[in-house]
Amino acid sequence: MKRIVTLESLKDTQILAESLARHVKPGFVLCLAGDLGAGKTTFTQFLGKSMGIEETINSPTFTIMKVYEHSPPLYHIDAYRLEGQVGDFELEEYIHDDGVAVIEWYRNIEEYLPEEYLSIEFKWIGDTKRQCTIEGSGSYADIAKALGD
Repeated sequence: MKRIVTLESLKDTQILAESLARHVKPGFVLCLAGDLGAGKTTFTQFLGKSMGIEETINSPTFTIMKVYEHSPPLYHIDAYRLEGQVGDFELEEYIHDDGVAVIEWYRNIEEYLPEEYLSIEFKWIGDTKRQCTIEGSGSYADIAKALGD
């Protein structure tokens, strides 16, 4: 299932993240794509806040992963620099865990992903507008459909 949503402001991004947070449960896998600065980390910040995480969520580009203890925990992974090399970081353990895995630049580690996940690709379509392509496979298809409403 694929949905296209236009975000015209940060508020729209927040609303989309809040909508997604209602569907998040242990074992949830969210994959994010888009150019640098397209909104992946900002979306993750809004999602974490909507889940009740009070810590500041920032980009794990240089640390590869940050863990935010919560129920369920949030595993924020940035695979930008990995290009298929996850062995040293033991990311599979977190991706297939009972936490919520949010993976930026997920295409760099696709072979380590479960069969089913939700993906959101952010694309600039103007100075402040972004188009989000939301796609869900398997049990995530209904979530993708719900996020477009």
